[in-house]
Amino acid sequence: MHKKMVFGLIKLQHSASGVFAVWYRNASVWRRLALPSILGNVLDPLIALVAFGFGLGALMPDVQGIPYMEYLVCGALALSAMNAATFEALYSAFTRMHVQKTWDAILNTPLSLTQVVLGEWIWAATKSAMAAAAMLVFVIFFGFGDVLIWFKVFCFLVLGALMFSAFALCINALARSYDFFMFYFTLCVTPMTFLSGAIFPRAQLPKLLQVFADFLPLSLLVDVIRVAFKQQQLDLKPKVLAIFLYSMAALLLALQLTRRRFLVN
Repeated sequence: MHKKMVFGLIKLQHSASGVFAVWYRNASVWRRLALPSILGNVLDPLIALVAFGFGLGALMPDVQGIPYMEYLVCGALALSAMNAATFEALYSAFTRMHVQKTWDAILNTPLSLTQVVLGEWIWAATKSAMAAAAMLVFVIFFGFGDVLIWFKVFCFLVLGALMFSAFALCINALARSYDFFMFYFTLCVTPMTFLSGAIFPRAQLPKLLQVFADFLPLSLLVDVIRVAFKQQQLDLKPKVLAIFLYSMAALLLALQLTRRRFLVN
């Protein structure tokens, strides 16, 4: 029994080191373009935040008891995490997997396909977390929240980054070209952007659509961030658990679909 436990720990350590090797390889390549990459992920939600927050915000009353600018900040943070994770786990991962054949080269080493996918997943979430952290700097500059709130929000953003990275890797496993990603953006990302409550309250939606929107992954992330900012004494465990379950289910599906793709090819 003791020997089995030791061998299990050695195997786990080897697996973890392989995942880290994939993560480190991606981080080393990305480091040369770090600044423009982060700016690219931050500028879109930041421009939307400034335009809608200061533009429409000046014309609108409080939303759910808070100024519209503060309401929008929570949505912009969630959007930045979703967009950064999605683009990295789609376009960059697909380039490494299908175009550059980097995954094939890695698989000629002792690393397994599972380690490659997990490394890509954690790397996409890391890059998303960095983009969200950069976005959070601007939020701090605008004077919203305090240190405790920023820490809690960042933890939620990391969890959201893991979730959206896993979703995108599922699509990556199915894609045959970059054009395939437009289906995901049109059918999933864009509807979530407008139905999640990131820009306006979901209560404005028709009742049936509101019920559907409440269970969207981005809606869950927006809700937990907004509660953290408002410092409400609400039980976040169900929503946080739902985000975690979404993440694990999507990751398992991504692993299965990727294995099937490489078997087919």
